[in-house]
Parts: sequence; structure tokens; C-alpha cells
Amino acid sequence: MHNSLEYLLEHSAKQAVDYRRRVDDLSPYTSTTYKELYDGFDVGIPKIGRESVQVIDGLFKAAAPGLLGSTSETFHGWVIGGSHPAGVAADWLTAAWGQNAGIYHTSPAAAVAEEVTGKWLLQLLGLPHESSVGFTTGATMASFISLAAARYHVLKQVDWDVNEEGMFGAPEVHVFISEEAHSSVYASLRYLGFGQKRLHRIPADVDGRISTDALETRLKLISGPVVIIGQAGHINTGAMDNFGILCELRDKYNAWLHIDGAFGLWAQASSKYRHLCENVAHADSWAVDGHKWLQVPYDSGYAIVRHREAHQAAMAITAGYLNKAEHGGVDPSHFVPELSRRARGFSTWAVIQALGLIGIESLVDNNCRNAVFLAGDLSKAPGINLLHEVMLNQVTISFGPANDDGDAQTLKVLEALRTDGRWFVREAVWRGRVVIRFSFSTEPQSLDDVSLLSNVISVAWNSVQSSA
Repeated sequence: MHNSLEYLLEHSAKQAVDYRRRVDDLSPYTSTTYKELYDGFDVGIPKIGRESVQVIDGLFKAAAPGLLGSTSETFHGWVIGGSHPAGVAADWLTAAWGQNAGIYHTSPAAAVAEEVTGKWLLQLLGLPHESSVGFTTGATMASFISLAAARYHVLKQVDWDVNEEGMFGAPEVHVFISEEAHSSVYASLRYLGFGQKRLHRIPADVDGRISTDALETRLKLISGPVVIIGQAGHINTGAMDNFGILCELRDKYNAWLHIDGAFGLWAQASSKYRHLCENVAHADSWAVDGHKWLQVPYDSGYAIVRHREAHQAAMAITAGYLNKAEHGGVDPSHFVPELSRRARGFSTWAVIQALGLIGIESLVDNNCRNAVFLAGDLSKAPGINLLHEVMLNQVTISFGPANDDGDAQTLKVLEALRTDGRWFVREAVWRGRVVIRFSFSTEPQSLDDVSLLSNVISVAWNSVQSSA
């Protein structure tokens, strides 16, 4: 009886619902050590399989002490998102349906869900309707896919077919990327064979925007295939590159322009913040996450490419047994590197339907509102350094002087916040200094809650000063 599918799923659902109901009342930090977690999981492989319900109970017992409160509105450590309930429920159905989303014939429903949802994503993000969309794990793989398409396209322009000839002996592809680009984009380039020493690293301004003057100066010095990488949403400041000038340089030097828009591209869904992304739709490819501001459960990312032919040429897997019958749609595996994979379109479909245009816009607007409010409140206190103009949902601060003493004071404030235990925050190192970054990306808090957070930060800072 207890091993029946119905009982097992209901029992698991109860565990999940109980956790989500309590998560906002729990500390977002873990309550255990690495060794305790390891010992809790390392129960050995049983000789005879255990009852499924016992397994689920054992899993919950082992995992619970090590779970971060990522879905809580008090989680500000990274831009992570909160896994919308509709997306969670759709994700459960996805697992129960057990569909392979590789090709249309392995799951017509999964293929069509991704095709339709991809169309909606283009609408939400204000991107060209002819673009192709690959549903992948996150922004890292979205950049990998997009840059693979870019590599194919720019080499094809100089009569080199990378699919046939490979990279050995190919004309050099010159890649221009900001020194302030996210590390995941550098990783994607490495996976594609672009050695880190061969990249053209371009300086950025104080807020992290790529210097277009420095970029053009370097572009003038080279010839051959070119890929330019821009950024929508700097990880510490939320800053946007100047997409208009980047597009002009793309056209002038016959380049491919890719935009890392993991979270910042969602500003396109807001009438209030859309102006920050002006001209971003004229790029050639974009990487964006669904599990950040859209609140889709993990894993969810989208590789969006204006040039469908290049996208498909870079990714499609072909074989005799995969011959595509005429069905009027597309095969999802033509746009991602996986043939066997989870059906990722169902949860994105569900979250977009649950939130709607107004709900998605409100998520963006209210998270940005909270960031502006926190920054404005903190900037009134002497010794709290707001390190940038707040543009989106990121607030990065430090404390005290810009030296080692200031770094030590910043870490002491951080430790006080951790001891308080109500908000999850993390330190980072930016431009050689220790900073604390507050990311707003889950269900937005009220301004009263943000005011409380600001007050706790100020009290912690006053305490650090008093003890100095």
C-alpha cells in the first residue's frame, strides 16, 4: 500500500508543501556542517531495496539541514529566483510524465510546448520573432549554444565550415569581451576552444559597462572573423552596455554580437526599465535565465539566436533513426546539445500563464523598487559606501575606507548579518575590494521589510564602528 504510486506521490507532495510553507519562517542559512551532511547521506547501498516511502523520508531527513532558503524573499545572496508554485507543480507533472524532449516523435507535447513558449519568450523579451529558442539548463549553456552558432556563422562567412573541417587550421576568430563579463561567459568560450589568452579583453567603466571606445580601438587592429560579447545586467551593478554602439560596431566590422542577459534582459518585460535595453533586440544572439527573474524552477535557460540556420547547424544531431517526419513543427534537439533531456517547456509555459504580462512586469518593477529603496536608505549613513548607481535589482556596498581596514569592517558587518540569521547575504570581491551584494530576484518584499533590513545593516555598522 505504502509503495503505491498514488501514496508515494501524495506523501512526497506533503513533504514539499510543508517545506515551502515554512521556508519564510526559517533562517535562510543551513543548520549543519559538511561532515554532518555527508554522514547523513552516506548510508551505504542497501543489499535489498528499501520501501520507496522510507527512501523519500530518508532523503528529506538527510537534505533538510543543508537546504538554503533560496525561495524565501529574504534570500539576497545571488540572483537566483524563487521557483513559482505553478512552475513547481508543472515540474512535478513533467517528472511524472517522463517525456524525452529530444525530438518531436519522442514527445509531441514537449516539442510543441517549447515551440509555443519560445514564441512567448520572444514577445516578453522584445526580441525578433524569427529567432530560434533552445531550452537549456541556464545562462552558461545558453551562451555556449549561442556562441557555437556565432562560431559557425562567422567562419562560414570566410568559407570555412567548422562542422566539416573542425577548428584545426581554421581562420582565427577574434572574440572581444569585457573584463567585467560574467565568469560563465568566459567558461562557455573555453568549452568552445577559445583559449583565455587569445581573447581580446576590453576595459569597462566604473559601473561595469564595456568601453566602446576601447573596443573600437582594438577592432581596428585586426582582420578576420569577429565575435563581440555584450552584457545586459552587470552582476554587481545591474549596468547595461551601450547596445546601440555595439550594434554599430557589429555592422561596421561584420561581426556577430552576443548578449549575456542572464537576468538583466528581463528589463525588457518592464515598461519602466525597458529603456535601459535600448537596441538590445538588434544583436545576433542572447542568453537568458528562466530560473532567475521569471521564477521557473531549476534548471531553466534559453539560448535565443536571430539566425536560425546557424543555430541549427551548430547544434542539430542527425542519425538515420532520428529522421524527422513531416509534422509542421520543430525538433527541440536542433537547438541544444542534448538529445535525451528533460521537457523544460512545460514549467516555463505554466509560470508565464500564472504570472501573465502584468505579473512578470510587477516582479521586475518591485524588485528594482526595493533595490533603489535599500540603496537610498543606506547611503544616508556615514561610512556606508554605495559603489554604483542603482539601475536594476543589484545593490553593492562596502564599509569604511577603501583599504584593508575597510575590507575587515565589511566582513564584520557581514558576520553580524549572518548571526542575525534573517537574511541570506554573501560577500564578493570587486575591483580589489571586499563588498556585500544584495540581489533582489524572488517574490518582492514589502518596503517595510526592506526598511527593517536597512536598519539592521545600519545597527551592525554602528556596532562595528564602536568596537574599532
